[in-house]
Amino acid sequence: MKRYSLFFFIIIISVLPLHGEATESTSPQKNNGKKWRIGYLEGGPYVNYPLALIAAIEGLMELEWIEKVEIPYAGDSKTGPVWQWMAKNLKSEYVQFVPDAHWTTDWDPVERKIHQTAILKRLNQKQDIDLMIAMGTWAGQDLANDKHSVPTIIMSVSDAVKSGIVPSVDDSGYDHVHARVNPTRYLKQLRFFHETIGFKKLGIAYQNDLEGRTYAALADAETVAKEAGFEIVPCFIPALAGRELGKNYADGVSCMEKLASKVDAIYLTNHTSQELKNMPNLLVPLLKYRIPTFAQGGSAYVQYGVLMSSSFKWHKYDGEFQAETIAKVFNGTKPGKIPQFFDTPTRIAINLATAEKIGFELPDDILEMADEVYSEILK
Repeated sequence: MKRYSLFFFIIIISVLPLHGEATESTSPQKNNGKKWRIGYLEGGPYVNYPLALIAAIEGLMELEWIEKVEIPYAGDSKTGPVWQWMAKNLKSEYVQFVPDAHWTTDWDPVERKIHQTAILKRLNQKQDIDLMIAMGTWAGQDLANDKHSVPTIIMSVSDAVKSGIVPSVDDSGYDHVHARVNPTRYLKQLRFFHETIGFKKLGIAYQNDLEGRTYAALADAETVAKEAGFEIVPCFIPALAGRELGKNYADGVSCMEKLASKVDAIYLTNHTSQELKNMPNLLVPLLKYRIPTFAQGGSAYVQYGVLMSSSFKWHKYDGEFQAETIAKVFNGTKPGKIPQFFDTPTRIAINLATAEKIGFELPDDILEMADEVYSEILK
């Protein structure tokens, strides 16, 4: 009887999880009785960054890590005000957005090096940050390394593999690094755009180096061009480094003026010359020549007159994925062990005013699949 009891006891113990063992749980839990402290790095302001950040935080709200509240957003490309508001106003027993742990380099390569050095020093010496959000390609490149071991979640990257942040879709290269990878997003955009418009010549303006070609998803454009039999007409824009942003904006407009008379469609890319503030200027020659446009960056561009893009809802889907990733990390799973691939559902935003201006009649099936339909152009 004693042997049977002991055997039964051993069986029960063997199926219980060990204390502190990593799980796939996303349930809220504290960091040894304290809040998890989160920091943030970006290369510079970009319209998708605050949207991606807010979507991830809203995902954490849905998982009950943070009390639900609407996060105010001014509609611009700056994450600093959003971060400071969250640090001061969000209520949570589990996480804290550290007020002095928000870094932006404003797309300055000198500041980039300074910030990277300061962040790595803080992560390794002060050790008061439990998780870093690295927003965009520059930030991902600066923190996806063995110079620290703080869990790092890389968001809003055009192509984390081609930009050298992670070695593959299935491998981040480091246990403490995770980058959401969706190698088909821009392929889907370009295929959809071509199937809808049927263009023969596609104009793309970009910075002609590895970084610029990656931001522009040029390899994906070349793949679809070969499949569908259209020609890519490039226009090269100098790098922003050491130059006035106004000059960069002017270079973008100059490229649109050159391309407008040579192509029958334009793919607007994730480049500083093509951000929202410059959109009214960029669209002048394109509307004049009645050129259909697709914005790589999402539906905010459609509100400002681009014909079509991916719907804002893809931020929501990505945000949910990122929130689950963060929650799993806080529950003990190493970031590098969490799958990186996430295929965002294809949803579309369109602008009817732009369609009318360029004389393009949107097919009924496109209108039916659109999540967002705009009837005017914001200035």
